[in-house]
Amino acid sequence: MTVLKRISPASAFRVGLIAYGIVGLVLGILCSLIAAAGVTFARHGRMPFLAGRFGVFAVVLCPIIYGIIGGIGAVIGAAIYNLAAGWVGGLEVDIS
Repeated sequence: MTVLKRISPASAFRVGLIAYGIVGLVLGILCSLIAAAGVTFARHGRMPFLAGRFGVFAVVLCPIIYGIIGGIGAVIGAAIYNLAAGWVGGLEVDIS
């Protein structure tokens, strides 16, 4: 058995940034598709222009926002884990 006593906050931030950035990309594409589908049902004359713009922004902004928030959440989680591991000794992991 190996004991995981500490998680580096910088490492946790990188993993959270990438993992949640990928989730944000998938959700941004989904939002873009929904916006593109809504263009066909728009009654307002300027709606197709706005929906197209918001769809592109979703693909760009969602991965960035989700990545940053996920990275910050991972740092907070690592800090809480390090505090708890200091009290109880860490997590036992069987590595083969």
